[in-house]
Amino acid sequence: MNPLHDTLQNTLQVIDNLVWGPPLLILLVGTGLYLTIRLGFIQIRYLPLALSYVFSTKHRTKGDGDVSSFAALCTALSATIGTGNIVGVATAIKMGGPGALFWMWLAALFGMATKYAECLLAVKYREQDANGQMIGGPMYYLEKGVGSKTLAKLFAFFALGVACFGIGTFPQANAIVDAAYLSFEAPKEYTIVILTLLVATVTLGGIKSIASVASKVVPVMAGFYILACLLVLTTQMHALPEAVALVISSAFTGHAAAGGFTGAGIMLAIQSGIARGVFSNESGLGSAPIAAAAAKTDSCVRQGLTSMTGTFFDTIIICTMTGLTLIVTGAWQSEYAGAAMTTYAFAAGLDSAYWGPLMVSVGLMFFAFTTIIGWNYYGERCITYLFGVKAILPYKIVFLVLVASGAFLKLDMIWLIADIVNGLMAVPNLIGLVLLRGVVISESNIYFEQLKTLTAKKTQHAL
Repeated sequence: MNPLHDTLQNTLQVIDNLVWGPPLLILLVGTGLYLTIRLGFIQIRYLPLALSYVFSTKHRTKGDGDVSSFAALCTALSATIGTGNIVGVATAIKMGGPGALFWMWLAALFGMATKYAECLLAVKYREQDANGQMIGGPMYYLEKGVGSKTLAKLFAFFALGVACFGIGTFPQANAIVDAAYLSFEAPKEYTIVILTLLVATVTLGGIKSIASVASKVVPVMAGFYILACLLVLTTQMHALPEAVALVISSAFTGHAAAGGFTGAGIMLAIQSGIARGVFSNESGLGSAPIAAAAAKTDSCVRQGLTSMTGTFFDTIIICTMTGLTLIVTGAWQSEYAGAAMTTYAFAAGLDSAYWGPLMVSVGLMFFAFTTIIGWNYYGERCITYLFGVKAILPYKIVFLVLVASGAFLKLDMIWLIADIVNGLMAVPNLIGLVLLRGVVISESNIYFEQLKTLTAKKTQHAL
């Protein structure tokens, strides 16, 4: 035992509990709930329209911007679909029991409205940087919309912390190295060198290079992982109804995985579900708006709708797949945690000690890699806001060094650091969303009224 390590970990745990205490959870869910009501359940009423924007090529390159709206969404998804979908879900269920998945769903439902609002504002208040690239996100709508440079700088500072010391580096690099070793017995040193070189190759090309890779890799990797989960769920179809019932009932009884049905209260299930859900889909954190601001679009509302599907894909689909796989196979009650728990679930579900773990490892490596390149871009935009374009190259060098060092840190400490900086990043962004709610509602009403008029004219013309 290392006393210094234990003291540091205990200190970080106390800070994490304070950051992710009831005030932030209420602010996160409350903001999403408020926007959901004021926008008339936009995430339900207009989800089909939003999905049509995602899969249609008609408006992808219409308007100002650096990349297509689809590429911007994929860039955001590359940063959100990561270890949170595999490790984070397992961690949440281990800590809070199956009920944590229910709170993930609820947080994601309200989070879709939050994601819509923040990405709408990102496009509305975006501008061009000194290199002629579109730049936007919470730091810009906090400064230009709210009129607070203090909140804008706080967000940029905390987001930079997430990019360098949270989601963007350590958890992802650690996950890739561990997966490569477990599946292929690849030495850590070789894996981290290859990973660092790949990250450098993609990220040094800027948003166009990152978006190009993301728009190709994200749909393939998501499809691969969903298919793998469906294979497990198909083999365990008989246990599926009971698993869903357990998720719902446990959400209100607080059953915990550790030691069977003992220990955790409802609050732990709620906290685990919401914290890990936000870690996964990043709704309310303010990260996705940075990617949305680069989209070629002539409508901030259209991009808001497109962007909110990211939470739907990430949590409602992919996290649900992972959670149900853990529950139907009984892995949630095993002695394993994190990626090892998910690996055990796939091995048991597919009745294969080789193919099951291999699917998890490959999925984990791709998910983690794209998260790294996505967050590299977010950090770049934040450093540009704080110090100008001259700081981009030094930032990228530091980022690569941090990625390279992520493989040699202890996982428990990594998750605590990631949780803390995530929570701190969300606060100024959520304050901005509350203060700019009138802008979001006004822009939405104008757009949907125009859409209604246009639809009526088309119908009349068809008749």
